[in-house]
Amino acid sequence: MTVTADAVRMTDGTTYDLAIRTTGLRMRYGQRDVLDGMDLEVRRGELFALLGPNGAGKSTTIEILEGYRRRSAGDVEVLGRDPERGDPSWRARIGIVLQSSRDHGRWQVGDMLDHFARHYADPFDAAELMERVGLTAQAYQPLSTLSGGQRRRLDVAMGIVGRPELVFLDEPTTGFDPEARRDFHELIAELRNERGMTIVLTTHDMTEAQQLADRIGILQSGRLTALGTLEELAAAASARSEVRWTDEDGVTQRLLTADPSQTLWELHQQFNGPIPGIEVRRPTLEDTYLGMVGTDLPEGSETDLTAARTETS
Repeated sequence: MTVTADAVRMTDGTTYDLAIRTTGLRMRYGQRDVLDGMDLEVRRGELFALLGPNGAGKSTTIEILEGYRRRSAGDVEVLGRDPERGDPSWRARIGIVLQSSRDHGRWQVGDMLDHFARHYADPFDAAELMERVGLTAQAYQPLSTLSGGQRRRLDVAMGIVGRPELVFLDEPTTGFDPEARRDFHELIAELRNERGMTIVLTTHDMTEAQQLADRIGILQSGRLTALGTLEELAAAASARSEVRWTDEDGVTQRLLTADPSQTLWELHQQFNGPIPGIEVRRPTLEDTYLGMVGTDLPEGSETDLTAARTETS
């Protein structure tokens, strides 16, 4: 793998432009390293999910990348700039959706979005954006009267109203009902696919991360201990698929296996034809995540699974 000024080139010749790069990132509070030399690369146009237990350093990482917290050591580059020296033009290229916010209670929803939109060169139309996040009916409603879920939708709308190049989503769908969550996921997919937007997502909703993320990083005790696609993480965690079938006596059998294809072939040979009641459940992100965070990883065990796979192929 070769790193250039604004891109990373894999050993197979593939080149990725980078939206974010950190090298040796450290953050110390007193005698405790909240971030312990983290190296991270996020590619332009991808949706990257950063997962980890509470206290792992996710919020600190995001605040450093956004330019709202000074790091103790290491190099950081976001959209080609050091966030600590980001100017207004750089900040206009970034959208931020915080976990929660309570302000401007007397403003109406539509007026608030119109006001924020005026600060950007190519903003979303406020009416269109309210429709996409499910707030059309609240357009003339004061912010102070919104429910928790409605306020969350407004937080999301305010974070993306300027069509930023890079968006940080911190628990974005907390309080959403299933329909609003689905609509939001569709909006995020549209922004990434049609606008080429880079999105960094932190969430405790494993289903959300599994549905949206191109790659996933797992942060533990201030260190990025795994990085890759869902399939690569599952392989690294030795997460196994569950195969269920009905035997000759009508009893449901269950087998955990790392190679479900081989198991299916063996069962097909055993039954000499169709396999009764066959079901295959492949490991979810939640299975993989719980398997990883429940493991004490040895010193120096950080793994970029994509690079490792490329360099050994």
